[in-house]
This record gives sequence, C-alpha cells and structure tokens, in this order.
Amino acid sequence: MSGKAPLPRGGQRVAASRRNMALLVQLRWIAVAGQILTIAVAWKGLGIDLPLANLMTVPLLLALVNVASLGVMRRRRAFTNAELFAVVLLDVTALAWQLYHSGGAGNPFAFLFLLQIVIGAILLDPRWSWLIAVAAGLFMLFLTYRYQPLVLPAGQAGDPLHLYQAGSLICFFLIAVLLMFFVVRLDRNRRESDAALAALRQQAAEEDHIVRMGLLASGAAHELGTPLSSLSVIFGDWARMPEIAGNPDLAEDVRSARTELQRCKTIVSGILMSAGEIRGEKPTVTTLHDFLDQIVGEWRPRMPGELQYENLLGEDMAIVSDPALKQVIGNVIDNAVEVSPDRVRIAASRIGDSLVLDVRDYGPGFTPEMLQNFGRPYASTKGRAGGGLGLFLVVNVMRKLGGRVNVANPLDGGASVRLTIPLASLAFDGGGTA
Repeated sequence: MSGKAPLPRGGQRVAASRRNMALLVQLRWIAVAGQILTIAVAWKGLGIDLPLANLMTVPLLLALVNVASLGVMRRRRAFTNAELFAVVLLDVTALAWQLYHSGGAGNPFAFLFLLQIVIGAILLDPRWSWLIAVAAGLFMLFLTYRYQPLVLPAGQAGDPLHLYQAGSLICFFLIAVLLMFFVVRLDRNRRESDAALAALRQQAAEEDHIVRMGLLASGAAHELGTPLSSLSVIFGDWARMPEIAGNPDLAEDVRSARTELQRCKTIVSGILMSAGEIRGEKPTVTTLHDFLDQIVGEWRPRMPGELQYENLLGEDMAIVSDPALKQVIGNVIDNAVEVSPDRVRIAASRIGDSLVLDVRDYGPGFTPEMLQNFGRPYASTKGRAGGGLGLFLVVNVMRKLGGRVNVANPLDGGASVRLTIPLASLAFDGGGTA
C-alpha cells in the first residue's frame, strides 16, 4: 500500500494551465463577436468608410485559431507559460492590427490593451506578463504616430470629440463586463484548484497513514510470530500424545485450538496484506470466475444466513489472484454479514473494461455521516476504538488498483457497496481467455 503520493502543486498547475487556456479561448470568442459587431455598427450604423478587407481578416483568423486550440485541448492536459504567452501575444497583436486600420491610438478601443495587460499579469508568470505589458506599450507607442486615419462622414466630421466620447463610454462598459467575466471565471478556477489541492493533500495524508499502519502491523507481526509458532508446535505435539489422541474430547479440543490458531495467523497475514506488506500467500494465476467462486465458497460456511451470488461476467479470463484484493473483498463482505447476518447478496458483472462487484446487505444502511465520510480512517458507526479502518483500507487498495468504491442506501432498505476494478490491473500477461 505504501507508494509515492502525487505531487499536489504539480497536479494543480497542470489542471490550472488547461483551464486558463480554455478561458482564453472563451475570451477570444467574445472578441470575435465584439469585433464583428463593432465593424458592422461603424460601417452601417455610423456610415464610416472602413477598410473591411483588413479589419475582417482578424476575427476570421482568431476564429480559426480558436478551432485549432479546441482540437489541441482535446489531446493535451497542460500548457506551458510560453504557450499561454504566445496566445495572449496573438490577441494583443490582433488588437494592434485592428487599431492600425481604424485610427490608431485615437480610437477609444485602444484602452483594450489594458485588459490584455491585466490578463497577462494574472495568468502568466511575472517575466512573461512583463513581456505582454512591454509589447502592448510598444504597440501603443507605434499607433500614436503611425496609423491609417478614419474617414468620418460629414455628419460626424464636424464633432469628432463627441464620437470619441461615445466610443470611450462603450469601451468602458465593455472592459468592465469583460473584467467581471474574466475575474469570476478565474476565481472559479482558483476555487477548483484549491479543492483539487485539498483532495490531493488528503490523499497524501491517507497514504502516509497507511504507511504508518504498515509499520505498526509489521512490528506486531514480528512480536506475535514467535509465540504463535511456539503454540503451533506445542499443539502439534499434544495432538500426537497417546493420552490426548486416545481421548476424543481432548483430541477435539486440540483440533479446535489448532484451527483457531491458524485463523489468528491468517488474520495477521490479512492485516499485513492490507498495509502493503504481503506475506505468506503469494499472488497466483487463476481465472476471474474461479477467483470470485473461491471467495464466495470461503464465506458461505462462515455465514449463519444465506449468501446469494449472481455471476453476470460472461466470458472468463486469466487473472493474477492478488491476496490484497481478496482481503479487500472479504472486508466488504464481513461488514455486510455483521449488519445483515440472515442475507447478503453479491453480484459480479462486467461494465466496459472493468469488473464490478456489488455487495448488498439488508441492515440499517449507512448513516448520512457515513455516506459523507466514507473511506476516511476511523469513520464508523460501530462505536468501538479503531472502527472504520476496514473500509478505509478498501478505498485505498482500490485507489492503488486504479478502481473506485461507491456506497449507497437502496430505496428498499439496506446498504450497497460497489467495487469497480479495471480488469487490466488484474489481467495475466495482458489478459486472455481462460
């Protein structure tokens, strides 16, 4: 069970960079729609003679870039700061091109450079964000002296300041709306990143807890190994003594004692397997059907009531019989039998490339607190010290196998635990028909 915990900060950066790229794509769609609308209003509504070929090239190009970006995002999980910088710089350059053909720095929409600088400062590392600010400043400096002036219609040419004020007002509200959209989405990304980071920290803490449990179990095994071995030898000698062999009652007591002693050794081995220190029984090659049949066959004699088993797996396959997985399934069955000794139902099925085990009991069901804290150490309704470790180990062993655990209270009563295990993690030599 012990292993390397995931790197929370690295995982957070991976998820955040992809969300930031998605946010830039959304902002660019807004820019494309805004540019087309602005060009249409200025050309048709105000009658301004615009170089449409030059101006319409940019939104079309940005739309193509967005389509290409969506294709890349389907294949990529993360983006570097350099890639995000290139995307933001493309938007800055596109804005500069539009302003060059529509009045330069005298166009009130030149203040959109400030929005690009804010975006760069928030999304990029400082050295990259400074490059965005420098690029925007250089473009603004260039557009102050070099640009293609707008040819205003006769009705507007007499009072260009009024047109500039109206454009500034529109630009102000546009920047305000875009900043609100950007900041709200960025805050949502931050909260999602914080939640993911908290989950990874919790996972790392749980795995550290398992490591400490494994060390504790190892120490207990070393301490118990000698007396259990001694008792095994003593009981074996007693069983061969004529005084005991000739007394049926004493012989039966010795056999019972040896059986219980063997059970104690099995329990200790099970604890070690759950903690990640598998001893004694080694993984063996078997088939999926035989593996589950063996588990059910071992539990039926130990259960006072009925253990129902439904096999819906279909075609069999060769697997490696993992003792830790066997112990995990046993923990789930044991919990079900404890609260529902008269009847427990197990159903095995195959969904996609996964083995799905549903263990159903007919007891009181999970409490709301247990449903919320399922899988956390010491979360139990049994009211005894150390309770809840069985399900805690179930969740973490399943996590190691790449599977998951789902719990629920069916509408007709009782509780249900579903184990979903990728068959690839069990397959022998890539799997195959047995």
